[in-house]
Amino acid sequence: MCKLYRIPLKKQTAVEIWLCLKKVLVMKADSPYPVLIVGAGMAGLSCAVHLQRAGVPVRIFEASDGVGGRVRTDVVDGFLLDRGFQVYLDAYPETGALLDLEALELKAFEPGALVFDGRKLQRLMDVFRRPSSAWASATAPIGGLVDKLRVGLMRTKILGSSLEAIATREDRSTEAYLRGLGFSEAMIDTFFRSFYGGIFLERDLRTSSRMFEFTFKMFGRGSATLPAKGMGEIPKQLAARLPADAIKLNQKVVSLDAHSVTLADGRSVAGRAVVLATNAAVVGELIPELQPTLPEWRSVTNLYFSAATSPVQEAIICLNGTGAGLVNNVCALTDAAAGYAPDGRALISVSVLGLHSDVELPQKVQHELKAWFGERVGGWSHLRTDLIKEGLPEQLPNAKSDTAGFIQEAGVYVSGDHVTSASIEGAVVSGKRVAEAIVRTG
Repeated sequence: MCKLYRIPLKKQTAVEIWLCLKKVLVMKADSPYPVLIVGAGMAGLSCAVHLQRAGVPVRIFEASDGVGGRVRTDVVDGFLLDRGFQVYLDAYPETGALLDLEALELKAFEPGALVFDGRKLQRLMDVFRRPSSAWASATAPIGGLVDKLRVGLMRTKILGSSLEAIATREDRSTEAYLRGLGFSEAMIDTFFRSFYGGIFLERDLRTSSRMFEFTFKMFGRGSATLPAKGMGEIPKQLAARLPADAIKLNQKVVSLDAHSVTLADGRSVAGRAVVLATNAAVVGELIPELQPTLPEWRSVTNLYFSAATSPVQEAIICLNGTGAGLVNNVCALTDAAAGYAPDGRALISVSVLGLHSDVELPQKVQHELKAWFGERVGGWSHLRTDLIKEGLPEQLPNAKSDTAGFIQEAGVYVSGDHVTSASIEGAVVSGKRVAEAIVRTG
């Protein structure tokens, strides 16, 4: 079989076989041919930057009008609106090593949360980093005192484990993992479902316990942060390290093989290797053989409101611990990063799990949040609602993943957070490992 086209030899003429082999030999021998990367999200940009460092030329083809994939920021009436509520965890090891974090001017959130229990917001903090909150956290009616002691024991265990050790532990659902540690139903329902509901985009806690431990370790070792000028500054920083003509926007790839891509306008571009660094849905379209192995998507609806003042006046996330209503979590982004809004305004982000196209959703959300913050919510102005169908690839226990950090199919390298872990760090790691593999093979 000719690897480039995956067509049995008996169905090819001698000329076709020769052209196939010639193309492979030219790509391998002629170093000016670039690596072709499909997708300018975090995985594609990570791969490109690492290849560029190794002296390998790259060309990126991005179907949309900007870089970043799911990590993008829009400017609307002076407000910085990320595409869905997102944070950057400054303990990410590979991403932190790749980025200039100082240039991003990261603004940190408090290590903890305010949990709405149906009557008021209760404070639950990481008392190891905020010891002054120990009494308030211990007495908050969110789980019991034993639950909070168990959090401390779990913290010691996870922070004392390497990422490699976590990746090889028994994998089960996060819910089963928490029950196995003895947490009460009240603690699981009021805190873990809401806090990790916002991270995993699902409240059933069916996500892999390895993913839970990974994110818990990142939160425990560092802070959830926002770049001063929006999450979109993260991919922009990487893109700026590449040659000006390396990234081609509004260029949709409709087919590919091991050494070329075909664009929507019919043009074919040759390269020494091809990296498919798109989301899992596009991977399934371009390489149908992989479709059965790809994860499902989790969706979220995000609403932005402009307010005269923040309802909490503190850089902290607010969670719905009741298990009822629409809202999962609320955050006044400007309490952490003032530049997210024009002077004199506050920017409020509200996350509702799943897709909700109801035109009255903003009014329903505001009505629900009056129980949290009082009548001031009625004065908020709705800025935008984002229906994010492909918010996060699902990561179930024991899901098939490639330990190399990427998949190779039909001679094409497949990269992305759906291959490693559903996070910015996962995307960056996957891109880096593809780059290393290409450099090794020459």
